[in-house]
Amino acid sequence: MSEYSPSESEFRNDGSSAEQVDYLLSAKAVRERSRKILELSLKGEGEFIVHLEKLDTVADYVLEVIRDKYPDMKIPYHSRFNHFRVGGIDRIAQLDRLIANETAEEKARIKIDLCVTSVLLDAGAGNDWKYTENGHLYSRSEGLAVASFNMFMAGEFSSSQKQKFWADASGLMQMTEAHIQKGFQVSVGNPLLGAKGRAELLHRLGKAIENSNEYFAGPEYHRPGFIVDYLLKKYPNKKIEAEDMLKVVLRGLGEIWPGRIIMNDINLGDTWRHPALAEGWEAFVPFHKLSQWLTYSLLEPLEGMGFKFLNLNKLTGLAEYRNGGLIIDSGLVELRQNVGSRALYPDSKIIIEWRALTVALLDEVAKVIRRKLKLSEDEFPLVKVLEGGTWWAGRKLAQEKRGGKPPFEIMSDGTVF
Repeated sequence: MSEYSPSESEFRNDGSSAEQVDYLLSAKAVRERSRKILELSLKGEGEFIVHLEKLDTVADYVLEVIRDKYPDMKIPYHSRFNHFRVGGIDRIAQLDRLIANETAEEKARIKIDLCVTSVLLDAGAGNDWKYTENGHLYSRSEGLAVASFNMFMAGEFSSSQKQKFWADASGLMQMTEAHIQKGFQVSVGNPLLGAKGRAELLHRLGKAIENSNEYFAGPEYHRPGFIVDYLLKKYPNKKIEAEDMLKVVLRGLGEIWPGRIIMNDINLGDTWRHPALAEGWEAFVPFHKLSQWLTYSLLEPLEGMGFKFLNLNKLTGLAEYRNGGLIIDSGLVELRQNVGSRALYPDSKIIIEWRALTVALLDEVAKVIRRKLKLSEDEFPLVKVLEGGTWWAGRKLAQEKRGGKPPFEIMSDGTVF
C-alpha cells in the first residue's frame, strides 16, 4: 500500500441546496447511491460482473463463520470496543477499574474520548506493520486498537494535569507524526501506512472540537466525550434514531476529513464522484465509512448510560476492504478486466464501484442470512451481521488467498480505509 494525498475540489452549483447536502450526509444516500452502482453493474455497464446466483452460497459461508465465532449466537455490535478485548485481555475492564469513582456521565465521556481517537486511527495499517504488547504481536485493526488504547492510557491525547484519561482539543492539536510513530512502534522494519495522515487527522479533530461549542464544549476543556452532554440536552428521553446519531457525528466532526468535495462550504468527507451516474451532485457517491464505524462504536458507552438507539438497520454496511474482500473472494463479484498489481486510487471508478457494491450486497447477504435463521431485521440487525459475520468471513478468505492482504493495493492517506 502506498500513501495518497487527495486534492481538494469544490463543487459549485447555484441550484444546490441545504437539502442536497443533508441528503449526501446521510446513511440513506449511502444506501441509495450504492444501489445505483449495483443496478449499473447488473446492466453490464460497470467495472464488475455481479453473480447474484452466489448469494446463497456466500450467506452459508458467513453463517459458518458466525456459528464458529459465536456458537451461542450472542453477537455484539460491530464496534471498536471488541478490538480492545483482543488476546483474551479485557482492556476496557482495566479502564473501568481505574475510573470507578467517576460519575456515569464522566465514565461515558472518557470512553468516547478513547473511542473517537481510536476509530480515527483505524485506517488500514498496511501488510507489514505489527504492534507488540507484553510479548504478544497484534496487527491490522486489533493492533491499531491496542496501540491507540495504550497511547490513550498513557495520557498522550490529554493536555490536562489532573486527568490523563482524556482526549482534549489542546492535547490532540499537539500530536505529530513522531508521536504516532513512537506510539505505534514504527521503524524501518515495521512501517505503518499513513502515519502522517493519522497525525494530521488527530490534529484536525482537536481543531474541530475546539471550534464546536455546540457538541464538544465542557467547563474548561473541549473533548469528544462532551457529546454526551449535547445528547442529554437534545434527547432528554434518551431515545435516538440511529441516523440522527450519524448526523451528529458527520456534522460535529465533518471538518476533520481531507477536503475532497466541498459543497455549499460543507465538507462531504468520504464522498466520491462517479461519472457514469449523472452530472452535478447526483454523481456523488457517499460512503462515510469511518463515521458509520464510529457511530456503531459509540453505541456501547451511550447504551451504558441508558440511551436507546432506534432503527439501527437504517445505517449501512461499511465500505472497507474486509467486507469488500468478501464479495470478491467469494466470487459474488468479479472484475471485467484484471488490473494486475498496480495500485489504485480511492477516487478511481474501480474502487468507488467496489465500495458501493460492498454496501449494496451486504444488505442482500444479510437478507439471506436472516431468512435462513428465521429472524427479523430487528432480531438480527445489520450491525450484528457485520460483526458475526461478514467482516470475519472477509478476513478469513483474505488470509487463505493472500496471507491477509486486501484484494487491491490502494493508494491511501490513512483516512479512507
